[in-house]
Amino acid sequence: MGIHSAHFCARSPLKRGSFFMAEPDKQRGSTEKRGRILEGALRAFAKKGFYNTKVSEIASEAGVADGTIYLYFKNKDDLLISLFEDRMEWIIDRLQTELKAVDGGVLERLKAFIHLHFRLAIEDRDLAEFITVELRQSAKFVKEYKNPKFADYLKILHGLIDQGQSEGIFRSDLDSRLVGRALFGALDEVLLQLTLARTAPNDVKNEAEQISSMIIDGLIVRPHSTMD
Repeated sequence: MGIHSAHFCARSPLKRGSFFMAEPDKQRGSTEKRGRILEGALRAFAKKGFYNTKVSEIASEAGVADGTIYLYFKNKDDLLISLFEDRMEWIIDRLQTELKAVDGGVLERLKAFIHLHFRLAIEDRDLAEFITVELRQSAKFVKEYKNPKFADYLKILHGLIDQGQSEGIFRSDLDSRLVGRALFGALDEVLLQLTLARTAPNDVKNEAEQISSMIIDGLIVRPHSTMD
């Protein structure tokens, strides 16, 4: 199966309603309301940006009273961090599920990782903008947040690189942690530009394929050429 058919075929989009699963107990109403607030925050941040969004506007998007926000979150920065953690947890779950379903070895799995990263720009523009743009607007997030979810995300990437090295597919002279961070930095920067430019889906796919080829080309072990 080709990479385009494997990773850009028609499939269920990143449906926002699936992010927050209601608990089948007495806390169900509270869980659903918290989810609505996070959804409202995502929409509000995408429309006006983190700094320009008022708590009252988040409440309006969520369909709750202004004071209800503070029953669940200390302030807007706390809401931003909570939104990031919920989204990252969902992305990691989806990534793990899709990688397990890949029909192929570590090369195909790394390609799937890269393509899923870029599919965010196609399937949920608000989410892509939140991750690539709005998180950078919070000094508290950038300076103080320890970011454990991001560490979990990188562990998956590092694991793929380690596997490729142990199998003799990827170059063993490269530090997998350094490669992982460099790879993520490249993906994040390109996704940021695609998101800001509102790039068309087909162009996003082309960008993903080019980035994938470039990264794989730099990682794989090549036989030494001989000269007559």
